[in-house]
Amino acid sequence: MNHQINRRDFVKQSAVILPGAAVGASLLNVDTAEAKHHKKKKPLFDISLAEWSLHRSLGRGGKKVMDNLDFAKVSKELGINAIEYVNQFFKDKAKDTKYLKELNKRADGEGVKQLLIMVDGEGNLGEPDTGKRRQAVENHFKWADAAKATGCHSIRVNARSNGKLSYDEQMKLAADGLRQLTEYTAKLELNCIVENHGGLSSNGEWLAGVMKTVNHPRCGTLPDFGNFQVSRGKWYDRYKGVKELMPFAKAVSAKSHAFDDKGNETKTDFVKMMKIVLDAGYRGYVGVEWEGGKPAEKEGIVLTRKLLERAREKLAGSYS
Repeated sequence: MNHQINRRDFVKQSAVILPGAAVGASLLNVDTAEAKHHKKKKPLFDISLAEWSLHRSLGRGGKKVMDNLDFAKVSKELGINAIEYVNQFFKDKAKDTKYLKELNKRADGEGVKQLLIMVDGEGNLGEPDTGKRRQAVENHFKWADAAKATGCHSIRVNARSNGKLSYDEQMKLAADGLRQLTEYTAKLELNCIVENHGGLSSNGEWLAGVMKTVNHPRCGTLPDFGNFQVSRGKWYDRYKGVKELMPFAKAVSAKSHAFDDKGNETKTDFVKMMKIVLDAGYRGYVGVEWEGGKPAEKEGIVLTRKLLERAREKLAGSYS
């Protein structure tokens, strides 16, 4: 059989084959375009888990049933891929290189990102006595080093001073301590961030004033939706407070205490609050921090996560 094809036959065959090829290419282009169109868009914000949400399980106010080393695993099981440590749960491990490497190993193994370490119990950064204030600053250094070793972006600290002093004096002292500490964290390319955490720090205007006084790009805030009790029986407006703190925010804490039968937090309107957060241009992680008694910790965490997801979905069309 002669397998040679003359020029006329080749042209005829090409006339049949090529249009189909063109259609195939066209369909391929459509598929590619659709794939790009349906490609998962980056969410308005990501969700993380604050370790305090599990404080009872970790032995604070309840029977210890989990260890700090299990935090990444538990977070992953609850559908959250980023975590925020609390130093109270590994208080003696700040300088333990082997332990910090194990934290990294556990987090990496779960595909969980380590974001920050919340630091308490290391002294008042706004201490009136110069020497004690400096000592408090230096007490935090080891936690900054630990944050660096675990790939975190920040340490969260407190701006506590002496409540007997004036509004302005407390601001001046807290700003001085924070500035000293921030100069250290900045060398590590870490942020030093402050949560509204009782006393004058729960006054949004005051803490914003502290930030302006420190005036350092590495010093910022961690606005918490619920921590606005300035003193016994005296509360600062939570929406006003978060709005005042958001210009300096490098993390956000979605505090929850209780839910109604529709799955909404009973004291904080999460949609309203997240609109304040997003209107400020914030697109980072928002940390679930369940602090209620009922339901149990894991259920409370999931309810808070789902509430944040619903708020994110509802607000998605309002932001590019």
